[in-house]
Amino acid sequence: MEAAELGAWLRLTLTPGLGDTASRKLLAAFGSAQAIFEQSAGTLRQLGSDKLANALQTVPDTLGAQLQATLEWLQAGDDRQVVTLGDPCYPAALLDIEDPPSMLYMLGAFGTRAQAAIKNRALCLAMVGSRNPTPQGESNARQFAKVFGAADLCVVSGLALGVDGAAHDGALLGGGTTIAVVGTGLDRVYPKKHLDLAHRIAQDGLIISEFPLGTPPLTANFPKRNRLISGLSQGTLVVEAALKSGSLITARLAAEQGKDVFAIPGSIHSPQSRGCHALIKQGAKLVESAQDVLEELRLPYAASRASAGPDSDDEPEEAYLLTAMGFEPVSLDALQARTGLPTSELQGQLLELELADAVARLPGGLFQRISLG
Repeated sequence: MEAAELGAWLRLTLTPGLGDTASRKLLAAFGSAQAIFEQSAGTLRQLGSDKLANALQTVPDTLGAQLQATLEWLQAGDDRQVVTLGDPCYPAALLDIEDPPSMLYMLGAFGTRAQAAIKNRALCLAMVGSRNPTPQGESNARQFAKVFGAADLCVVSGLALGVDGAAHDGALLGGGTTIAVVGTGLDRVYPKKHLDLAHRIAQDGLIISEFPLGTPPLTANFPKRNRLISGLSQGTLVVEAALKSGSLITARLAAEQGKDVFAIPGSIHSPQSRGCHALIKQGAKLVESAQDVLEELRLPYAASRASAGPDSDDEPEEAYLLTAMGFEPVSLDALQARTGLPTSELQGQLLELELADAVARLPGGLFQRISLG
């Protein structure tokens, strides 16, 4: 993209009071961002208010610095792009949502599975949840995402603390790819704790933002970016969420976009499970294993021990199984999906744990952990 064209697109996004809907209306009328700013105030007033026409006639004070910063950012590596509406690289899935952004900044591995995934929403699943999950919720996010990664299902999330970070990490550990949609400019990482994770994502996946470089972590931007997380994906899985969680915004947007919504149930005593339970009451699909999601999406189940097993080879098998089990009743099939263990090996370990009074066998073929060890 030439500097003049990039400057026109940046001016479009920096113009006060001009949202994505009005931008699309202007682009449809005049054909390009540059052409918009060649129009007279009178012509612009025919498509909008006097206030908007005057705003379009005024060059934003920050445009020069923003253009220079963006050009320097693009020139710093082959792993970065700016794509606009109408660009062949613009994610096709986002063209179907109500308000696709006029510009997207992308950082990461182009020409790979991640870029192919955003061209085909059937290859993407959003995973969202609490920033302060329970240990079991964080473990579920990582283990489910490992299985999705092994099944070549791209995990889309928001790089936030908690469930988001575990989902990105799990997808990469499972040998898959992942996309982070962030609420800041791509010249910064938020939260800073995820700096290393962001670098790993950029090596094998993509980081995407609609916000100009330099944009700080403003509270209002995070709910806004959620429409892109759901929009890029065929479905949205809520791992753990309180009743007022932002994850429920993503789930609502997914439903409005006609996408599948999945939720993992939890303890009736846990505040972090109430959002998932509310979604299930509203019609979200209850899932107990990653395989439940894959089957619903009609994708092959390809979990392996390498993708869904313990994070450390030094961790005792029984300890890992107890972690995967959590403290709620769980079926043999669900445990197999979480751990990737062969049936005979899983049954053997469960028997040993029963004999050690660490696990109880319940009616209906369910198991429950009864030891904190």
